[in-house]
Amino acid sequence: MKHLEDISAKVNDQFEFANKDIDQLDFTPIDDRNFHILANGKSYRAELVSRNFQRKRFTIKINGSKYEINLADAYDQMVERLGLGAINTTVVADIIAPMPGLVLQVMAKKGESVTAGQPILILEAMKMENVIKATADGIIADISVSKGAAVEKGQLLVKMED
Repeated sequence: MKHLEDISAKVNDQFEFANKDIDQLDFTPIDDRNFHILANGKSYRAELVSRNFQRKRFTIKINGSKYEINLADAYDQMVERLGLGAINTTVVADIIAPMPGLVLQVMAKKGESVTAGQPILILEAMKMENVIKATADGIIADISVSKGAAVEKGQLLVKMED
């Protein structure tokens, strides 16, 4: 593997691998979602299940088991060592209807990566159009409403995941 910079990988929030460990792995792409890994003389076929480049988070499946991988570059590692990791952390929250209304437009799709402030849907309430936006960066897990749907205050509109 090409050495670009100091990168660490944390798998399932338990196991941490440094750049020297990652350098010993041989990754070969098969297609855009599948790749081959050679590690310690053993061959593995892996599938990319999901990816969030902005948060450096990936989910892969190897032999039917899913693994959550969080990458950290030199900057991320320094921020963590300085104890600044909790600063500026935004929690990904599901999007609920702030008021009763009618869904005029859905501008996002299930599985789509969205950023904080990105318009997700337009809700008409009391003859006014309200743009409902993502509260944080994340991935849309499910959209519970469609265009033309009447919604109640507090109703789940979009289920999010980080």
